[in-house]
Amino acid sequence: MARAAVPAISAFAGTVGYSRAVRDGRHVYVSGTAPVGLASDDPYEQTKRCLEIIMDALRELDAGPEHVVRTRIFIVDPSDWEAVGRAHGEVFGSAMPATSMLVISGLLDPAWKVEIEADALLPE
Repeated sequence: MARAAVPAISAFAGTVGYSRAVRDGRHVYVSGTAPVGLASDDPYEQTKRCLEIIMDALRELDAGPEHVVRTRIFIVDPSDWEAVGRAHGEVFGSAMPATSMLVISGLLDPAWKVEIEADALLPE
């Protein structure tokens, strides 16, 4: 497959100039994904929303959670790790991707508690 992209639907996309996800051959890269469109401050719910957006982007590029080989999770409060990890495990528990969870000082929207990136590798 030639390079294909899923457009980002975000207030930041036009200024920053990025896609939600890009597929180049067997490789799929999903941009940092925040809980856009969710009014909850619950870290578990925010993580579920991030993962829902990621799964939608993967599907558009003929991939699924079973193809994800790496995720990067960014959180602003270390006490949220378990709720965020539980939601991540519900989606990727059988795929068991390489994963990092980093505590950072903040995200673009102060209401966001989590942002997630994902990389997938499709079969040959």
